[in-house]
Amino acid sequence: MFHWRADILPGVSAAFTDTGAGNLALHVGDDPGQVKRRREELEQRLGMAPHGLRFMNQVHGVTVAVIDQDSGAPEADAMVSRRLPLAVMVADCIPVLLAGESADGPVLAAVHAGRPGIANGVIPAAVDRMMSLGASGIKAAMGPSICGNCYEVPAALQDEVALRVPATRSTTSWGTPGLDLPAGARSQLEDAGVEVAYSGVCTLETESLYSYRRNRDTGRFAGLVWCHD
Repeated sequence: MFHWRADILPGVSAAFTDTGAGNLALHVGDDPGQVKRRREELEQRLGMAPHGLRFMNQVHGVTVAVIDQDSGAPEADAMVSRRLPLAVMVADCIPVLLAGESADGPVLAAVHAGRPGIANGVIPAAVDRMMSLGASGIKAAMGPSICGNCYEVPAALQDEVALRVPATRSTTSWGTPGLDLPAGARSQLEDAGVEVAYSGVCTLETESLYSYRRNRDTGRFAGLVWCHD
């Protein structure tokens, strides 16, 4: 069920599911009832109440939503909360999980960082929002995503993204223009003073993870960050 799971701060855990947990997205044509059942099983496995995990409607933008107890599912690509458990869904994009300490307790964030999000700065925007809530000592877990050896793009698109985030420029293993989104994300986190505690494997190369590039008719795995006693 879990590809990786660990504490990234005292009292704060992060995890990334795999295909064993099943598809967790409602927007890929799967049976909604089955998706909700899988989400409830995941919450139960984590010791959470039903519907405890907060999901967002991801749109490849840069909106950062601050979530409280009364919030619904926002249209956003990053969520920030005080202690509320957060989820982000991916199948090649980077699920970035963040946690920091504040005078009022942990501040958490979950970020959906695909090519548009990396280029337009959704990760720095999420870090800035955490800091505005008093977070410091922020640590990040970057989940599995497509790697720079596998993510082929047209040369013009490579130039466009690399102009904004130079670390993304790469060459695929077969010699064509590529983008290394994990390298770009890491550079943005390091520029923001965030320590990267974990960086995941390539989704395209790992059969136990969903990959849109491998199969467009695929599900989504989740990145999760939550507090525990």
